[in-house]
Amino acid sequence: MIKIASYNIQKAIGIDGRRRPERTMKVLKELDCHVLALQEADRRFGARTSPLQSDQLADLSGYRPVPLSPHNGGLGWHGNAILVRPDVEVEHYACIDLPRLEPRGAVMAQLVINGHRIRVAATHLSLVGRYRQRQIERLMQILHPDEDAPPTVLVGDLNEWRDDGRPLKAFSPHYTITTPGKSFPSPFPVASLDRIMTSCDLRVLKAGVHKSATARVASDHLPVWANLQIEERSNASA
Repeated sequence: MIKIASYNIQKAIGIDGRRRPERTMKVLKELDCHVLALQEADRRFGARTSPLQSDQLADLSGYRPVPLSPHNGGLGWHGNAILVRPDVEVEHYACIDLPRLEPRGAVMAQLVINGHRIRVAATHLSLVGRYRQRQIERLMQILHPDEDAPPTVLVGDLNEWRDDGRPLKAFSPHYTITTPGKSFPSPFPVASLDRIMTSCDLRVLKAGVHKSATARVASDHLPVWANLQIEERSNASA
């Protein structure tokens, strides 16, 4: 089993308006995942540094970042970052440009977890529906160039309020969309903006929203998570 989570940390600013990285890292540790994708991990302007520093991450949360950031002191690409446990092997990684009205992107990493190769991609999609659809279409082109693609999970803040929203139809036929539950806004969640998409050779065993007392104040989003199982391709296509 592989556990993955996705968390929009709002640059470590909680609903109390205070930037407290140590509070954010407490939530990361609570999640206890193999892989954790972050959105809004870096400041959007200026030096684009992250409030979560790599040495503190290791000490306070147990994760290390995949080295995706082109900026010193940053964690990711357009705020998207991937963190892994120490025993996870990172084979390679890449940043992805997406069609955009405002700065947007995605990141991906090919990992080996418990002897299994898996590809993880993470994104934070546009607030504008037509751009969300174009961004999903672009991700599909990149993540599935051929049938030899490894089992793939895409996670993130999709900024889509409806499970039947038109942009989400661009995921078919490659992915199953899992909506773990309502994750926004964190004190009284009413919207399922954060989702987990899996290729046909991954099965979601269980999924949910992390609702600890700390998570309810650490960001305006709650983290979502899923336990995954890699399926044999012959079984997946049967």
